[in-house]
Amino acid sequence: MNTTVKWIDGMMMVGESASGHAIVMDGPEDLGGKNLGIRPMEMLLLGMGGCTTIDVVSTLKKMREEVRDCRVEISAQRADEHPKVFTKIHLNFIINGSNLNEKKVEKAVSLSADKYCSASIMLGKMADITHDFTINE
Repeated sequence: MNTTVKWIDGMMMVGESASGHAIVMDGPEDLGGKNLGIRPMEMLLLGMGGCTTIDVVSTLKKMREEVRDCRVEISAQRADEHPKVFTKIHLNFIINGSNLNEKKVEKAVSLSADKYCSASIMLGKMADITHDFTINE
């Protein structure tokens, strides 16, 4: 996998993926940015959220669960000193569907956390990562 990040101005950069998609990243104004894009550390959390959501939804579909919507709310804490790595990350899955089986949802979340989501397993080497979920009919 290859990607590029090109510095534009101030603290603004454009990242381009190997699949040809681009995203603007920027820093806060107090660091010379203009607040015109997502922060790079936010991208890490979003990437992890996307990775685990793909796992959970695809696993539930394989289990023949009727998932209509899945959202993961992520909260994180970072170290006070440099390097300001993530120390705690919590993922709260909100899953909507018809007659969802709680045990299957729990298994799908666990499989993603423990086996399939490369991003969360990698970040879990530094941070304490916890998960929970809510099922809405």
